[in-house]
Amino acid sequence: MTPLEWLAVVLAAGGVFFGFVTAVGLVRLPDVYTRSHAASKSDTLGSVLSLAAVAIALQSGIATIKALLLLLFLFLTSPTAAHAVTRSAEDQGIEPWTRDSEGDE
Repeated sequence: MTPLEWLAVVLAAGGVFFGFVTAVGLVRLPDVYTRSHAASKSDTLGSVLSLAAVAIALQSGIATIKALLLLLFLFLTSPTAAHAVTRSAEDQGIEPWTRDSEGDE
C-alpha cells in the first residue's frame, strides 16, 4: 500500500469511530439538547473524515472536487441543522435535562 492509501484507511477508520460515537451519544444522552450536540459535533467530524478518505482514495480531479464540495456543504449545514433543532425544542418549551429532573421520571 502507498502512503496515500494508508492515509485514506486511517481517515476512514476515524470516520467510522466518530460515527459510532454519534450513535452511542444518540442512544445514551438524556434529552434533545445533548443528543443534538452529540449528533452535530461527532457526526460532522466523522463525515468529514470519511469524505476526506474518499477524496484521497479517488485521486481524480472531478471526484475529489465533488468530495471537497460535500465537505464544505457539511460544515455549513450540520451546525445549522443542530441549531434549528435545539431552537425548535426551546420554542416548544422542552426543558433541558438536569440532575434535579432525573428523579421526576
